[in-house]
Amino acid sequence: MLVSYLGPKHHLVTFEQVLITTLVTLILGLIVALVYMYHNHYSKHFIFAVALLPIMVQSIIMTVHGNLGAGLTVAGAFSLVRFRSAPGNAREMVTIFFAMTIGLATGRGYLLYAAFFTIVVSLAMLLYTMLDFGASDSNERIMKITIPENLDYEHEFNDLFDEYTKETTIDTVRTTNLGSLFEIQYHIILKDVNKQKAFMDAIRERNGNLEVSLRNDTGRTANII
Repeated sequence: MLVSYLGPKHHLVTFEQVLITTLVTLILGLIVALVYMYHNHYSKHFIFAVALLPIMVQSIIMTVHGNLGAGLTVAGAFSLVRFRSAPGNAREMVTIFFAMTIGLATGRGYLLYAAFFTIVVSLAMLLYTMLDFGASDSNERIMKITIPENLDYEHEFNDLFDEYTKETTIDTVRTTNLGSLFEIQYHIILKDVNKQKAFMDAIRERNGNLEVSLRNDTGRTANII
């Protein structure tokens, strides 16, 4: 049975309890940020936000006196602001919900549970990272090619894909620039990652030197325009 450090719902919270809860939440938020930084690509701003997100959620929950409905609505709205301007990858989303869960638990006074939850999930994340769990073929890439509207994308690059890739699949086709250009996204598996530039240069010769991008599974992109 979980016992809240802050006592019953209508129990008067003392300054000492608030101080201890806040310090614990800050420490747990720092742990989440450090775990995310291990063998992962990140920005300083995202790490800063993750470290402080638990205490923000904790403050919201304590302000609404433990009302989960109101607290989760406000905290959820704040956390999703990031994704409206800069969509995050799956790991970023998991980390944000990880941090929010900690803040929710400490805001309700379940400090021991929050600490236990943080340790277990952090160890799992570190273990999966070290084991490279779920990793795909290191030669897999996402390629985007912009072409004029009169170019036959279904056959124009077939010989190049045969030369440089093991496997090629068209994911999406869409128009850009008021319909005067097409953007085709392919999922490919390269034969030799050291020939990426040669491959992209060959594509540029066919597409009129329009934009070509090649992205690996971490989201990093090499562009040639």
